[in-house]
Amino acid sequence: MLLLGIDLGTSSVKVSVIEAHSWKSIASTQYPETESEIKALQPGWAEQSPEMWWKHVQMAILKLHAQRIYNPHDIAAIGIAYQMHGLVVVDKNQRVLRDSIIWCDSRAVEIGGKAFDAIGKEKCLLRMLNSPGNFTASKLAWVNQNEPGIYEKIDKAMLPGDFIAMKMTGHATTSIAALSEGVFWDFQQNELSTDVFGYYGLETNFIPEIKNVFTEHGKIRSDVAGTLSLKAGIPVTYKAGDQPNNALALNVMQPGEVAATAGTSAVIYGVSDQLAYDSESRVNTFAHVNYSKEQKRLGILLCINGAGILNRWIKNIAGTDFSYQKMNENAQRVRAGSDGVSILPFGNGAERMLHNKTIGAHILGIDFNKHSTAHLFRASQEGIAFALRYGLDIMKTNGMSPKVIRAAKSNMFLSDVFAQSFANVNNVAIEFYDGDGSFGAAIGAGIGAGLFAPISDATENRKPTGIVEPDNTILYNDLYQNWKELLMKKLTNE
Repeated sequence: MLLLGIDLGTSSVKVSVIEAHSWKSIASTQYPETESEIKALQPGWAEQSPEMWWKHVQMAILKLHAQRIYNPHDIAAIGIAYQMHGLVVVDKNQRVLRDSIIWCDSRAVEIGGKAFDAIGKEKCLLRMLNSPGNFTASKLAWVNQNEPGIYEKIDKAMLPGDFIAMKMTGHATTSIAALSEGVFWDFQQNELSTDVFGYYGLETNFIPEIKNVFTEHGKIRSDVAGTLSLKAGIPVTYKAGDQPNNALALNVMQPGEVAATAGTSAVIYGVSDQLAYDSESRVNTFAHVNYSKEQKRLGILLCINGAGILNRWIKNIAGTDFSYQKMNENAQRVRAGSDGVSILPFGNGAERMLHNKTIGAHILGIDFNKHSTAHLFRASQEGIAFALRYGLDIMKTNGMSPKVIRAAKSNMFLSDVFAQSFANVNNVAIEFYDGDGSFGAAIGAGIGAGLFAPISDATENRKPTGIVEPDNTILYNDLYQNWKELLMKKLTNE
């Protein structure tokens, strides 16, 4: 029996097929090969076409089939992971009404800040565990305030993974986990937030049917099955945001366990059993995939918008001669500290850990007679590692103090410079595991289909494939303090 996992990322769609009982990955691929477009119609805005996502999902699945490693008719269930916090709105005929306002879009920051004050900061944090910020609810409020003609046509508002599942099945569903990441959910009352919906004047009937993360969200339509060479009636049995899904793939399910990713954005994600929150809403708390009223499992999420997107930007300006592998090799030839070059990687919208400020990215300390592209390669990777240290220090004040962090050997963690810098500046060991977001989505599909009971059966036997231990913490702490001083000057406009 085979399981299909789909990971709808910002840059591309990744898909994997795994064997259900051995958890062995049979095949995987991604589409497209180059990064997908992000539309920035105004400064601080970020949109993508949901129909583009759906096209890319289909092309990725067909590309996977073309490897001819497995029989597509042996696929028994489908799981979906997706970029978090985006807004997709459709009409009663399930037609997309506008491009999705995605996770790194900053237009709703002011709207969310006013809601935070009006509803009451203490009430927001106690009930939603977050400020409304620029999360999905605030983006929907922006549409209501600025595009009333579109708003009046809305039948359902959903997150990106809900949309892909709807395209596959014809049914719109969501979950408490998804609603919490959009800041639609009241944890105290265990229901849709009357405070958020009331203040923003939003319609609760826009919310799709609420289901468990691990359950059937509909069966694949016969026309879609025909297009994708799948059996009609295969169920979609799992949907989760990319960071909770990554945690599932890495067996980060219990209190105190921590995962990290470094793709377009960089994230540290820890699990807690407390309805806890950051008093300044710099890190955020959402329902984890295994959250229930009886067993509280919350994901504490630190997100840095400007991570892999900085690495890509540096690659683009360096020219076509540089692959990511060559960039990493060149970065290794430069000493720790990049010979005085420092980069603040905050050029991808408002950063929550910086109180939703948009300070932009900064390259500091360049000497035209001394520095080369290799220095930029290393400084960008160190800057991202330092930014994660800044965020992890915030998480520590909220009770999350890991000694080990689990990660997949992918994206920026493919760089030895980045991995060692991350380990050193945070004084933590990194355990690496095989598998990516699409692998986790396939595992989730198996759980939702009832193949693994309890959930731990699907993950607990996974063993690390490698480990990076910190080996130069004193030097990296000094480098970090210098970097932090530069950040503080930018934050205070000195």
